[in-house]
Amino acid sequence: MTAERKCGILLHPTSFPSPYGIGDLGKSAYEFIDFLEKGSQKIWQTLPLCPTGFGDSPYQSFSAFAGNFYLISPDELLEEGLLSAHDLKDIPDFDENKTDYGKVIPYKTSLLKTAFKNFIDSKSDQKKFNAFCSENAFWLDDYSLFCAVKDYYIENRRYEFESPAFKKFKEETTKFLTEDQQKDYYYGAVWVTWDKDLISRNPAAINHSKKLFEKEILFYKFIQYKFFEQWEKLKTYAEKKDIEIIGDIPIFIAWDSADAWANQSLFNLDSKGWPIEVAGVPPDYFSKTGQLWGNPVYVWKEHEKDGYSWWINRIKAALKICHVIRIDHFRGFESNYCIPFGMKDATIGKWKKGPGKALFNAIKKEIGSLPVIAEDLGVITDKVEKLRDDLSLPGMNILQFAFDDSENNAYLPHNYVKNSVVYTGTHDNDTTLGWYQSTSEECRDYFRRYMNSDGNYPSLDLIRLAVSSCANRAVYPLQDLLCLDQKSRFNIPGVKENNWQWRYRKDMLKDEHSAYLSYITKIFRR
Repeated sequence: MTAERKCGILLHPTSFPSPYGIGDLGKSAYEFIDFLEKGSQKIWQTLPLCPTGFGDSPYQSFSAFAGNFYLISPDELLEEGLLSAHDLKDIPDFDENKTDYGKVIPYKTSLLKTAFKNFIDSKSDQKKFNAFCSENAFWLDDYSLFCAVKDYYIENRRYEFESPAFKKFKEETTKFLTEDQQKDYYYGAVWVTWDKDLISRNPAAINHSKKLFEKEILFYKFIQYKFFEQWEKLKTYAEKKDIEIIGDIPIFIAWDSADAWANQSLFNLDSKGWPIEVAGVPPDYFSKTGQLWGNPVYVWKEHEKDGYSWWINRIKAALKICHVIRIDHFRGFESNYCIPFGMKDATIGKWKKGPGKALFNAIKKEIGSLPVIAEDLGVITDKVEKLRDDLSLPGMNILQFAFDDSENNAYLPHNYVKNSVVYTGTHDNDTTLGWYQSTSEECRDYFRRYMNSDGNYPSLDLIRLAVSSCANRAVYPLQDLLCLDQKSRFNIPGVKENNWQWRYRKDMLKDEHSAYLSYITKIFRR
C-alpha cells in the first residue's frame, strides 16, 4: 500500500438505494462514486462481496470466491435485453430503509432465472461467458455444483418434518447439536447431511450430479458471470475517478460452503465432514463465555504441502475486484483459538499456531507486494504485532475505543503511526451518534475536552479527528457522515437477527455533505 494520505467512506453495496429491495450495482452505485468524487474522497471500503449465508451475513458465505448475485442490477439486465419492462412491472412494496431478505431473495432469484432463460435462448455473448467459466473453473465448478445440489435437498426436505431420514439424523447428532440446530442443518441442507457418496466426493456421484443438475449448474455460473461483469464495470468507473476500493475477506470460511466441501483436507474435519474443532475467541473482559464462531479451522500443514495455493488463489481473486484487502481477524495467522466442536460456548479451547510469515511470503512470491490491511483489534499479543510489523502491514485504529479512562489509550490519535488506518467505527460498532448517546458521561466529557467541542455533532467531530490524524488512511461509515443514531446500526455482533439490513435513501446524500468532506479533506491534505 502506498503512503499517500487518503480518506473515504465505508459502505456495503446492499445499502444503496434501489426499488428492488436491496442495493445493487446499478445507477445508485455510480451516483455514490460521483458523490465520493464531489467530496474529494479517494476511498470506498466495502464488506465481503461474496454470497451471504447464515443470518444474511457477508462473513458467513457459501463461497470465498463467488460474488453476491443479489447485487446484480435488474436495470442493467433490462438494458442488455435480458429482462423486459414487463418483467419489472410488478415490483413488491419493499421497505426503502432496510433490506428484507425474506422478500428480496425469492423476488430477485425469479428475475435472475428469467434473465438466464433469455440469455440461453438468445445465445448472445456465449464466447465471453464460456471464457469466464473456463478462467474461473478452479472454484466455479465446485461452487455451482454445490449450490445446485443444496437447492435440490432443500426443496425435497421442505415437507419432511418427520421423515425417517431426519429422525436418523437427529439420533446421530443429539449429543452435539441442539434441536434447533438439527432442524437448521438438515432442512438447510448443510452438505454433511447429503448422501454419503456426495459428502465424500465420490467421482461417480459427482459426475452423476453434474449431469442431473446440468441446467441448474449453468444458472449459477451465469449469475456469477453477470455479477463480475457488472462489478468490473463499476470498478473501472471508480478507477477513472481515482477512487481506491478496499475490500474485505474473513480469515475463516463458513463450514457450510463450497470451499469446505471441495477442500476437506485443508480443514480440521472428520471423515464424515463434521468439524473436529471450530474457531472463536476465549472469555475476556467483554464476554464471560467468549465467542463461539463455529467456522472450521485450517490444517495449516496441509496448506503448506502445496505452497499455500488455496490462499494464493483466494488473495488473487480478491485483488481482481478490489485494490486493497482488509483481512478480518489477522491475529489468527499467528495463532487462533480452537474450540472442540459441540461445545455450547468458548470457555474450553486452545490456542494453536498459525502459519505466520510463511503464508505471506508464499503470497508475496506469487503476487509481489501485499496490499493488505490487518484487522488487529481486540486482545493482541506482542507476537501478533511483530508479525504485522514484519510484514509492514497497516493496522486499524477505532476512535470510538479512544475515550475511556485509561492513561495511554492506543486508539487516541496522538499515539498513531502513519502506516495505519483510522476509523470512526466499523460495521460492528454502533454509529458514532449512537455510541456518544449511550456511553458514560465521563467518556463524553473527555471526548469534548479532547476535541475542544460542545458535542452537538459528535459524528462530524470524529470524522474530522480521523481525517486530521497522521494515519495514512481515514475511513468512516456513511451513517456517521449522515449523523444517524443507533437505529441505523449495520450489525450487532452476537445477535443473530435483523443485521446487515440498513439502507439509505437517495435524498439523504446532500451537497452539504460533499462540501464538508471536501473542506476537511483539503485542510488536512488528503
